Amino acid sequence: MSFYGLKKFPAPVAAPMAPFYAAGVVVFYGIYSFAGVMMNSAEFKNDPRNPNAKNVKPAADH
Repeated sequence: MSFYGLKKFPAPVAAPMAPFYAAGVVVFYGIYSFAGVMMNSAEFKNDPRNPNAKNVKPAADH
């Protein structure tokens, strides 16, 4: 059966690509953990762009 004139070939896709999938997961985890380490470092701890920054607003403004 052809789909839009294309023949189906029984070529494996997932098995030959498995090392690349695994490498992608390792790289993603490495970048994610390195970003977490950088966000918690002393240099970037008080940066306003840091989502973990502790900017405490004074209670007298209320």
